[in-house]
Amino acid sequence: MLVKRKDILEDENNLRILISNDDGVRAQGLGALVHALYRQHEVVVSAPMYQQSGMAHALTVGTPMEVAHDADLEKRYHITALSVDGTPTDSVKLYLEALAGEFQPELVVSGINHGANLATDILYSGTVGAAMEGYLHGIPAFALSLDADSELTYTDVAEIFARDLNQWLDHRETPFFYNVNFPKKLKDGRPQYVFGRQGKRDYINAFQREEQDGHVFYTMAGEIYDSDKGSATDIYATDQGYISITPLITDMTDYMALQDRLEK
Repeated sequence: MLVKRKDILEDENNLRILISNDDGVRAQGLGALVHALYRQHEVVVSAPMYQQSGMAHALTVGTPMEVAHDADLEKRYHITALSVDGTPTDSVKLYLEALAGEFQPELVVSGINHGANLATDILYSGTVGAAMEGYLHGIPAFALSLDADSELTYTDVAEIFARDLNQWLDHRETPFFYNVNFPKKLKDGRPQYVFGRQGKRDYINAFQREEQDGHVFYTMAGEIYDSDKGSATDIYATDQGYISITPLITDMTDYMALQDRLEK
């Protein structure tokens, strides 16, 4: 499946990178990432055929998934680019377990998502879900998102990420899972990174009801309500113009509750 690149020089900073997302293989954010990363790294794309926002870590079970080559990305960048008729997690899991062959990636990058993935939204995000699948396979992973109202472009974000990538990979012997959010406007006009915890976000009047021809429909909408946006959170960091980084894990065990039960 891998298209060999003869124009990539052998260099310790060159990586094998799998790029995915939840906005679909033709999304601008994904294209910007490919353009920024392929010049120095061996890049392959495996992403959903269609928009798959809000799919979290969902898998397609028992239903055949079509896999096709994306001719536009492959011709433009001379890479392997696959579109998968499934979820973001399907795209990464299928590639890693069935299609990778000799191209076992050293890094998984998901995004750049159209809209922030902050606080509780992390739990619903397909962008985060795709990165999580890489992490579950023991591969360092980034989920990248850009505020929908940002004055930054996808190209800006991709170039910043590509330029600063090596600083996050230095001296890392174990995989990590970073959720990264770019703000509406950079503080002081330059990229500054802040590590912080996940805040808490909900939506007011999230469901709109309507009736048509005797049928009842609900549409999810609503206004953002942040119940935890303290100074240590991802919400606060992006509000202040910083690039927020939240290290994530997949172990959902409540250790305090577990310890409490064990002590009884």
